[in-house]
Amino acid sequence: MKLDIYQVDAFSQQVFGGNPAAVCPLTEWLPTEQLHHIAAENNLSETAFFVPRGEVYELRWLTPEVEVDLCGHATLAAAWVLIHKLPNPPEILRFATRSGELRVTRNGDELAMDFPAKQPERCEPPAGMLSALGLEHAEVYATDDYIVVVDDEAQVAALTPDFARLKGLPKRGIAVTAKSTRFDFVSRWFGPNVGVNEDPVTGSAHTSLAPFWAERLGKSQLSAEQGGRRRGQLRCELKGDRVIISGHAALYLQGTIYL
Repeated sequence: MKLDIYQVDAFSQQVFGGNPAAVCPLTEWLPTEQLHHIAAENNLSETAFFVPRGEVYELRWLTPEVEVDLCGHATLAAAWVLIHKLPNPPEILRFATRSGELRVTRNGDELAMDFPAKQPERCEPPAGMLSALGLEHAEVYATDDYIVVVDDEAQVAALTPDFARLKGLPKRGIAVTAKSTRFDFVSRWFGPNVGVNEDPVTGSAHTSLAPFWAERLGKSQLSAEQGGRRRGQLRCELKGDRVIISGHAALYLQGTIYL
């Protein structure tokens, strides 16, 4: 069996930026075990697989270790492949996922993803989390991630977490964020629980980060940058209980998998 595979750098206008995701278009689902093998072999933070079902595409995301409920950058990458590499893409891409139906549209040169917004709630940090991040104090909020708010963006850039100590916390991951001078906010995201120590650009984390900063800054349209050594840029817009997350994408490679 031969399968097409693409690697797309999401949330970047050029290759070597943003967050790389693998995309495998399928005509029918392979056994889940085989999907896990492919994702592990790709060894990227996420591999997206999709199958057409009429006007909707069933979409799944796998890290090298687990299947996840939501992944923004791999959704952006899958949409890019559908628009640029497959015949007759629809104007609005509809994806059926574990997180419900997600829609992606073109917005000029960008792709805009319509995701459910999540409002973080203030919480006490779990024991050891702040010290594992190298922080003495911070505001901590929670959705499916911990949102750790620090005083300035230099603290975000300087983080050197102890990933072994972060693994096992009762959330998907940890987003550390601060107000920025060049963007509305910056962040980094750490997810050893899902086999990804640091994800360069995490679209799904912005379903929580965007509502938080929209409320704090008093604005519904936000610019953001995420990453450490490798970075990407996003635009976020709050619309009621939804957040529109927009970004660019660049194709790095395409090839064939032999099974």
